[in-house]
Amino acid sequence: MSVLKKDYIYNLMLKGQRADGRAFDEMRDIEIRTNVIEKAEGSAWIKMGGTEILVGVKLQVGTPFPDSADQGVIITSMELNPIASPDFEAGPPRENAIEMARVTDRGIRESGAIDLNKLCITEGEEVWMVFIDIHVLNNEGNIQDVSSLGAIAALLTAVVPGEREGRGEDMPMPIRDMPIAVTLVDIGGEMMVDPDLDEETVCDTRITIVSNQDGSISGMQKSGDGALTEEKLLKAVSLACQKASELREAHLLNI
Repeated sequence: MSVLKKDYIYNLMLKGQRADGRAFDEMRDIEIRTNVIEKAEGSAWIKMGGTEILVGVKLQVGTPFPDSADQGVIITSMELNPIASPDFEAGPPRENAIEMARVTDRGIRESGAIDLNKLCITEGEEVWMVFIDIHVLNNEGNIQDVSSLGAIAALLTAVVPGEREGRGEDMPMPIRDMPIAVTLVDIGGEMMVDPDLDEETVCDTRITIVSNQDGSISGMQKSGDGALTEEKLLKAVSLACQKASELREAHLLNI
């Protein structure tokens, strides 16, 4: 079946088409709702095509890491719920969930999206710990990009609960940047953005590029057995930055 599916998608590609009618550089429709979890400090529900994800942000007081005594802590996790796909199993996070959570975490951390110094309460003793929990509700492909976008949307709505914890006044999460992940797949030599589940299954190579508001890169992850030429990689980076800018403008700047 996978061979037949790959032949079908490949033959469409030769005609400049995709199974759902999109152009190679066209993303699926996106819908975002924020503040959807009452007990969370920040939250977002996001749907891209048929992929749905729920992100919750919680904050609590904790101890800083020894090498960053004056900075808050970020911990990102992902749960691939069995209800989202027959390929997902209950139990501890699997390798692919850990990998995708790390890519999302890396983009937020390396971009400096959160001003972690402002999350310091007492240097070397107490800081705010930011927990970003990602729950996949339905998988129709490209969980990575949906998670990245949902995490930033949830952080933009988050409030540091100073009054509740007896640590001063509440304040908005100190956001400095909005890193966005854009994933492309190589099928038969053509690069396509926002792969659906079938395209992910049959692609030779997949690459996720996380870019910041100034166009710099804060994360990159490649998977698959195929290779990318320098020319193709540079094209992928340029297209990913362009799409990230469009996503920011359309879905994040008004949150």
